[in-house]
Amino acid sequence: MIKLVASDLDGTLLQGGAQSLSPRSEDLIRRLTEKGIHFVAASGRQYDNERRVFAALHDDISYIAENGSVCIHQGEVISRSTIDPDLCRRILEEIKREGNFEVVVSREDSCFIENNDEAFVNHIVNVMHNTTQIVDDIREVDGPILKIAICNMNDGPHIVDKYQKHLQDMFSSEIKVVTSGNIWIDFIAPGTNKGAALEKLINRLDIKPEECMAFGDQYNDVEMLQFVGTSYAMSNAAPGISYYSTYVTDSVDDVLEDLLATLP
Repeated sequence: MIKLVASDLDGTLLQGGAQSLSPRSEDLIRRLTEKGIHFVAASGRQYDNERRVFAALHDDISYIAENGSVCIHQGEVISRSTIDPDLCRRILEEIKREGNFEVVVSREDSCFIENNDEAFVNHIVNVMHNTTQIVDDIREVDGPILKIAICNMNDGPHIVDKYQKHLQDMFSSEIKVVTSGNIWIDFIAPGTNKGAALEKLINRLDIKPEECMAFGDQYNDVEMLQFVGTSYAMSNAAPGISYYSTYVTDSVDDVLEDLLATLP
């Protein structure tokens, strides 16, 4: 029997660039929690942002934020991981040399960006509604740093893929470098991922992996999809993601509807 459902947000539960839950999704998740099934929002987004997306559900659900860097259940931090300060400095110096990517440095209390690109700033502040601080030099942000994310909104996914391979060649022995959506590359602390965070959470909740269901669409979801007993890749997922999942679906909501139909 399924006792927990975990879902990625962008490109999975939230489709087409949506920044809020659909009424149907909200209703389905509420009905699941009323049946005693735990729901976990598992995203590369910051915790404050996830809380806003799920404002109507508050602490009825749990949160895995920053691609597993922090896991919070009913206001309690279950796990947290940070990036070595020297490694942060070297990554940021390399990105600055490239020059075509905007940077987000994430702490638990806020994310930090520079005011270089009006469209990017608008996206972070007014579209995503992140808790944000604008700084003159991203390299001067004090830690502890949970995650570094970079974005190219102008040149297309092929540029992102090419630069990701370059960054992996440079840093993959020290840190995880993954795509998160079509225009984002994330740097996540070693051993940190959504699956590892979910494992810590279910240990706290006394739930087994085979009693869990998960949804995802990108390479930052792979460990979570592999960890649970039943997993779904989205039909429009990144190439190869379906290899790591049990099933493929067009709609998280449709699967949740089917799950609810099996419950007493």
